[in-house]
Amino acid sequence: MQYGRALLVTAVVASSIVGRAQSPVAKPVTVEWVYRVKYGYKDEWFQLFKKNQLSILEKQKELGYVKEYTVYAPSLHTSEDSRWDYRIIIVRATADAPPGQSEAELARQLFPDQATYQREENRRWELTTNHWDLPIHIVKIEGTSR
Repeated sequence: MQYGRALLVTAVVASSIVGRAQSPVAKPVTVEWVYRVKYGYKDEWFQLFKKNQLSILEKQKELGYVKEYTVYAPSLHTSEDSRWDYRIIIVRATADAPPGQSEAELARQLFPDQATYQREENRRWELTTNHWDLPIHIVKIEGTSR
């Protein structure tokens, strides 16, 4: 009887290990948010962005969903067709937010006055002339000559 019990335990443990080894490992995902803002409104736009969006990103970072993020602004100017004002590169632990960590869920938690939050976000979008979210990846250059 002891032998049978030990064999059963061994089979269960082995099955668990094999199951874990076969389950897909979540890979980090990098996304770039790019914004073009109406001329003359960059400061107002950024204050709203910092108050709302960066607060959410900070909370997601604290919870582990966001691994890191960096905010970029150009140092010089360019032509209007390629102009951008802010780029935010975000590295997330996975493609999908864990339960309770989505942007919408955290916005409700962080900003109990949802009417003000919505009004501020609507204003930020009024000031945004162009925007895109772009999943990006690092290109591996192994085996290429330079």
